[in-house]
Amino acid sequence: MQLIDIGANLTHDSFDHDRDAVLQRARAAGVTRMVITGASREHSPKALELARQHPGELFATAGVHPHHASEYTAECDAEMRALLAHDEVVAVGECGLDYFRDFSPRPAQRRAFEMQLQSAVDTGKPLFLHQRDAHDDFVAMMKNFDGKLGPAVVHCFTGTREELFAYLDRDWYIGITGWLCDERRGLHLRELVKHIPAQRLMIETDAPYLLPRTVKPAPSHRRNEPMYLAHIVEELARDRGEDVAASAAHSTATATQFFRLPPR
Repeated sequence: MQLIDIGANLTHDSFDHDRDAVLQRARAAGVTRMVITGASREHSPKALELARQHPGELFATAGVHPHHASEYTAECDAEMRALLAHDEVVAVGECGLDYFRDFSPRPAQRRAFEMQLQSAVDTGKPLFLHQRDAHDDFVAMMKNFDGKLGPAVVHCFTGTREELFAYLDRDWYIGITGWLCDERRGLHLRELVKHIPAQRLMIETDAPYLLPRTVKPAPSHRRNEPMYLAHIVEELARDRGEDVAASAAHSTATATQFFRLPPR
């Protein structure tokens, strides 16, 4: 079983002491490639650096998460565009809107998102998107770029049935995390994942966040890492009524095509 983790925050400082061991455990668990999330002005360059240290295995995104939207100046935009010029950087983002936390003012979020959407138009690279409690504005802003954007994935989808079908109707892709494995808040996803076409579905850990609650015994530090992607694909296969190998193969093929990864 070969898996691709499409969203791992491996530049997070919680991995500084054992990053090589984390990668080795991921390989042993069948995670053969990963896309390292760039989500800020500080960490997007680090994601590229990490990808360059592991050619053909690690790739990166470059962008600014809505939490950090206030830092998205014209200078920052130029920095992100310079990163996107590298082949190892396979998507624009993480970018989007987050009205749940509002760590950056909403006008700043919308401005940063619009500028990154324009970067996606100009570079032709896919979009790695974040949306929480901002569905209407998110879709409206994406519509402003209709016919100009390449493929887009709504990463870490945890939304409603209406949101899911709105995204699928626009031919967007869906990223599923360990939220699916949470019996307290992920139950609705177990039904929804049945409706996602295999060619639109990818899996991710969002490590170090969202440790799957199906991991037993849970590590004392509660840190998620890419080796736990197997727990997500097992849950996904069960909920979709598929063989685990089939779910793994479909998600890997979809991720390879979406991010235009080189053949192995």
